[in-house]
Amino acid sequence: MKFSKPYYIYCIPCLAMFAILFSACKKDGNPNNLPDADPGKYAGTIDGYKTSDEVAPDNLVAYWDFDGTKNEKISGTAPSTTAGDSFVDAGVRGKALNLTAGYLYYPVQLPKLKTDVFQNFTISTWVQILNNGSKKTMIFQLARPGIFNGSLNFILNTQSFPATNTDELKINPTFTAISGGMQDNVNTLRDAPGVPTYFPYLTPKIGADKWTHLLLTYESTTGMFNIWANGIKVGAFPSRGVGTNLFKSYEPSEIIIGGNYNVIPGKSVNTDVSFAPMTGRIDELKIWNISLTDAHIKAIYNLGLAKK
Repeated sequence: MKFSKPYYIYCIPCLAMFAILFSACKKDGNPNNLPDADPGKYAGTIDGYKTSDEVAPDNLVAYWDFDGTKNEKISGTAPSTTAGDSFVDAGVRGKALNLTAGYLYYPVQLPKLKTDVFQNFTISTWVQILNNGSKKTMIFQLARPGIFNGSLNFILNTQSFPATNTDELKINPTFTAISGGMQDNVNTLRDAPGVPTYFPYLTPKIGADKWTHLLLTYESTTGMFNIWANGIKVGAFPSRGVGTNLFKSYEPSEIIIGGNYNVIPGKSVNTDVSFAPMTGRIDELKIWNISLTDAHIKAIYNLGLAKK
């Protein structure tokens, strides 16, 4: 079959244009021609994870799941002394640790928390806690034998409000620096709106039967010490400086959950009575040797809500 000259002039360019448009339409929803994703890989996941155990597992250095055991899971270390402790059902995952004016004391140096290998950190836990109007609460302390302040002190200022106030919780963690001095952060109002350093007062709601996720991160290259509550960054003073202001995990160290030396009979190091043994519940206490990313932290929170 032969085509007339006008056909070549007018129709062939039209066919070429149609082919170009058709090709462009095919790429419109996938401009980089990426392969199709396999939905099976993401079925049942939250933020890409099936459970919180999948979040940075190679950097996890200590873990208490409190699912019927008080032992630290990675090392198998058991507490030497406990008080006011029991297990309860309906934890974030399985059982949880219940403390009634109680604590757990581990007088052992964990190798993965030594000075040379523990320079950055994330510490994550879920708590059920109330304010008490009189005493501070120490969730976790990386303690220094014979010294009041530990290398790392996860402090809640539960003395700041009465027990009836479940709308506010002051979170005031501290760490000991290379210089020997203390550095801290706290969730509070910083400066006025419009000032470059302004930071609003952000606080989680709490309750005796309400799980609240609390998390700290520290990055040694920047000196940034952040507080997170329920997946939101709440600390007003994260920049703690570098040089001699950097965090140091002093040796030897011990671990106290729910208190400090002064709440353990026979272990007091001074006359300070600002802390009381913890009354509340703790679950899924984890420590990593890196500062987790924002995405990791939000995933841990969302996974916890789903009891994963």
